[in-house]
Amino acid sequence: MAELGVVMNGVTGRMGYRQHLVRSVLAINAEGGVVLADGSKVRLRPVLVGRSEAKLKELAARHDVADYTTDLDAALADPANTIYFDAQITRARVEATKKAIAAGKHVYCEKPTAETSAEALELAATAETAGVKNGVVQDKLFLPGLLKLKRLIDGGFFGRVLSIRGEFGYWVFEGDWQAAQRPSWNYRAEDGGGIVLDMFPHWAYVLENLFGSVTSVYAHVTTHIPERWDERGQAYPATADDAAYAVFELDGGAVAQINSSWAVRVNRDELVEFQVDGTHGSAVAGLRNCRVQHRSATPKPVWNPDLPATARFRDDWQEVPDNAEFDNGFKVQWEQFVRHVADDAPFPYTLRSGARGVLLAELGLKSAAEGRRMAVTS
Repeated sequence: MAELGVVMNGVTGRMGYRQHLVRSVLAINAEGGVVLADGSKVRLRPVLVGRSEAKLKELAARHDVADYTTDLDAALADPANTIYFDAQITRARVEATKKAIAAGKHVYCEKPTAETSAEALELAATAETAGVKNGVVQDKLFLPGLLKLKRLIDGGFFGRVLSIRGEFGYWVFEGDWQAAQRPSWNYRAEDGGGIVLDMFPHWAYVLENLFGSVTSVYAHVTTHIPERWDERGQAYPATADDAAYAVFELDGGAVAQINSSWAVRVNRDELVEFQVDGTHGSAVAGLRNCRVQHRSATPKPVWNPDLPATARFRDDWQEVPDNAEFDNGFKVQWEQFVRHVADDAPFPYTLRSGARGVLLAELGLKSAAEGRRMAVTS
């Protein structure tokens, strides 16, 4: 069976470990590898890379991984390693990925691909000039809830889409009396933190792939929790934004309003939900579930604050069935990228598409700083 060496940089972090190493690469191997167009399979040989040899050694032993190193240059110099994957903190991504491109590796990166759109575009151009295959993680497109939403769009359920309202977030503990669920660098601007840089690239590709390209953004950005406690229990000033409230205009006329916050308590069914309203019907999609209300089944509410509501509005919505088996979204996209490398299969989620997400984050922050709507021109 064919084998591809995959240099995995940043696997000691939460996302790199859980979603990419365990639930993607190792899960693919447990199933026998990625099936190619001719029916053959290719397995992935992970090479774990990071700064802490002790952490890498422990992970390698836990999962019976043979190869690990703190020497990225040595891993890239090995001709048996074909793919470079980067899940480091954002500020370290560009330099390491450029090294991999210079070594002739195909590159696959977590988002955001860079801290600025100029760096992100330069990285994409570098990969294109070198002729290496390249991609960026756009995992939310493969969530069961959004796959159901895409099915509704493709089937013409909505008619003309009017608006999208998104709610994302949860309460991230400050770290003093309960440990925080996210790393402290997320809340330091000097380390590449901030919810805008983290989440606007997601909203860019979700909106672009489902509804239309973003043509403008207006955002209010803030830091609701000014002080947090790090992994050592030390207090530090939170210099990065932890909440953003944005309006996106889309090509075709639809308007999207999306709230993103790490300082909100959840009163919805899932941690992220999108309500889509169209002339013929509406839907509410989350991570896994999707509910719909067609215009023929839409009730006729009458505003009367003097009388209590006699019906639960949610009871008038219908669940969309699965109608398919849904695999882990990160794993599905890994399989697509491997087929892109091994079979030259199409892969639209390129570094250039990732750069558009970084640009949207950049324009969102500029909109908040200047208090005005920003046009998205590229």
